[in-house]
Amino acid sequence: MTNALGLLEVLGFSVALYVMDQACKQANITIQAMDCNNPINGDDATIPVVVQVKFTGSVSDVQVALDVAKESARMFLAEDEIVTRLISSQADGLEKLIHTGKVQAW
Repeated sequence: MTNALGLLEVLGFSVALYVMDQACKQANITIQAMDCNNPINGDDATIPVVVQVKFTGSVSDVQVALDVAKESARMFLAEDEIVTRLISSQADGLEKLIHTGKVQAW
């Protein structure tokens, strides 16, 4: 795979959908999968779900998407509740893991 990989992790499914909508409008990216997990605080958390979105595109598009997603998420979440990562060059075999998730985008 020659595309870069973007990872966004936020609290709340609706937050994830909103910020990725904003990101897709600003950058040429493809959402590959979404994963839902329990937050550290479990049921005591304000928002009881952590959502990770995996998406691909060129390095510049993925970076734009991450920037837009993070800025959009700040409307709803504190800075420490938003995690973004960019993997610009993927190792062989990583592609199999990209499509792994509880919510399939394709």
